[in-house]
Amino acid sequence: MKVYIDGEFYEKEHAKVSVFDHGLLYGDGVFEGIRFYNGRVFRLEEHIDRLYDSARAICLTIPLSKEELTAATVETIRRNELRDGYVRLVVTRGDGDLGLNPALCPKATIIIIAAKITLYPQTAYENGLMVVTCATRRIPHGALSPMVKSLNYLNNVLAKIEAQNAGAGEGLMLNEQGYVSECTGDNVFIVKRGKIFTPPIASGALAGVTRGVVFELAAAAGLTLSEPDMTRYDLFTADECFLTGTAAEIIPVVTLDRRPIGDGKPGPVTRDLMTRFHELTQNTGTVIY
Repeated sequence: MKVYIDGEFYEKEHAKVSVFDHGLLYGDGVFEGIRFYNGRVFRLEEHIDRLYDSARAICLTIPLSKEELTAATVETIRRNELRDGYVRLVVTRGDGDLGLNPALCPKATIIIIAAKITLYPQTAYENGLMVVTCATRRIPHGALSPMVKSLNYLNNVLAKIEAQNAGAGEGLMLNEQGYVSECTGDNVFIVKRGKIFTPPIASGALAGVTRGVVFELAAAAGLTLSEPDMTRYDLFTADECFLTGTAAEIIPVVTLDRRPIGDGKPGPVTRDLMTRFHELTQNTGTVIY
């Protein structure tokens, strides 16, 4: 495996950053997870745009243009001779000292990793996930905007631990008002009487790239999609539920807090969207080779 760090490629065992990097010391940085399929990078432009938006929101200057970073991302995939896989694109505040002051970090560090990924087993896509509600609440906008895809994912990690301890595949996170926000690493959708619903961004959800793709797929299928405030009641009484994320793609949810959603099986709308999504990923995107 070859890893890109600040313009150079290193073998995995030699790919290192300083212990004084503020991404390590303080979680000070941003990242993107990006998928590529069949020799094409899926929605690369949207991911790059979101990375720069996240960086701007935390006053982090990325020392490459969007075009240069796009080229470096594609080249990293080429160097690893992959046609299907996952890219982790990381930008840290860079090397500094033990103080918190970001001004003491003269230049950001850019890391690009291209590899394979399997987030959930195939049986989960066929039979659906068990999800539980986490006690850990989503960080509010007033503390740190959930729109920033930062390196500090401890809020999500703690909720993920709760889900794992409960034997569930994912954990549902609520905001401080008790409304549904998102899962620990995925956006959440429900289907009710043929209409699709998902929490608004203001609830604390990340503006997921795959989330946006579902909006497009729903419109193409003639389905209504809206973004109301949602509670657990809405999930308990839904006909179907599914999650979306770059690594997860689209995956059905069949129980919440051990209560079956709908008939307890992946529903027809979810399955149709999964099929449409897979077809789209195989035929669109930035060409690698």
